[in-house]
Amino acid sequence: MKDAWRHFTAEFIGTFALVFIGGGAIITSPLLQVQAAVVNIAFAHGLILALLVTATMRISGHLNPAVTAGFLVTRRIEATMAVVYWIAQFMGAIIAAYALKALYPANIVAITKLGGQSISADINLTQAIALEAIATFFLVFVVFGTAVDPKAPKVGGFAIGLTVTCGILGIGPLTGGSMNPARSFGPAVVMGSFEGQAAYWIGPLLGGIIAALVYDRVFLVREPEPADHGTVRPAA
Repeated sequence: MKDAWRHFTAEFIGTFALVFIGGGAIITSPLLQVQAAVVNIAFAHGLILALLVTATMRISGHLNPAVTAGFLVTRRIEATMAVVYWIAQFMGAIIAAYALKALYPANIVAITKLGGQSISADINLTQAIALEAIATFFLVFVVFGTAVDPKAPKVGGFAIGLTVTCGILGIGPLTGGSMNPARSFGPAVVMGSFEGQAAYWIGPLLGGIIAALVYDRVFLVREPEPADHGTVRPAA
């Protein structure tokens, strides 16, 4: 719990920015054509996440309960600190949603539900959970491959942000492309609309935990490699 307030503040600011900018992009999306709106929303989320992950990476850089869950199951964060991160993330998301409600036109806010996601009528809940789990698996896998692995390329948070952009482009029209329980929960609380929340909790947490375990157990195992394999796993 050392220096918990600094970690809390970093997670709060980062998640606030993600929900405010991402939600703002969705709120203004009715002004654009459908295809342009999806691209606009995807890049708004990806760019703000890339920037804020880079800005907070030295302190925490999670900005997502699914990422924190992955760190927790791989014992890269203490349980008490994980709770601090989760509280900061959800508080940041909820307060950002209130800020959007106060600052954007009420009629557009009502139509877009403050930028909250919803599940398409073309898929069922199980499919939505699976889509969110797969997209979040890619996200957390990239987090571990670029920020956790000691031999990771020094790209800041930009690979992580681009992964979110790709996820929204890929599954956004069907689930909204949450990949982040806090991102979906903040607007839901403020609008009192909890449609599809099961998908936005179960899918990302499941996908994030599996990705963390896979990368940790497969790529970060400290054991000798056969000589003909070359350098596959990072040295201890």
